[in-house]
Amino acid sequence: MTFDDGADAALARRAADGDDGAFTQLVGRHKDALYRLLRRYSGSSDEAYEVVQETFVAAWGALGRYDPARPFGPWLRTIALNKARDRARRGRLRSLVFGARPLDAEGADQVADPKQPADEALISLQQTQRLDRAIAALPDQLKAPLLLTAFEGCSQIEAGRLLGISAKAVETRVS
Repeated sequence: MTFDDGADAALARRAADGDDGAFTQLVGRHKDALYRLLRRYSGSSDEAYEVVQETFVAAWGALGRYDPARPFGPWLRTIALNKARDRARRGRLRSLVFGARPLDAEGADQVADPKQPADEALISLQQTQRLDRAIAALPDQLKAPLLLTAFEGCSQIEAGRLLGISAKAVETRVS
């Protein structure tokens, strides 16, 4: 999803000057896209929700360092991916120290589509869950470029800028 970068920059400037309403508007404009990215990144809806919250808290604290000449959305996605990586590292460390992670009720928040036959819905849900698990299991160096280009609509150049790598490196990692 693309937003008017000028409007985002103006809202960010107002928010940096203490306008809570401007920041609320930025959250409203970007929370769904961030959630989708982080849901695919982590494979967990609960974890994605928590990282979205952490992202906006960090963004609020860093608004003074935001450069309005640059697009707000990519700046926010960079923060989100860094938060997700940090959380994944902490989770790996926790599992080493305390053992396996508890099972979660993934998918319990989904509602069936009454227009779709139950067997087709189940197969679709299983395929989606399999895809989510496969993406979440990828190493970060492969996962982030894939999500940014295939699901977030970033060009290889944009994804490279976000990740601090070349467009060719993005192309290689996605292939």
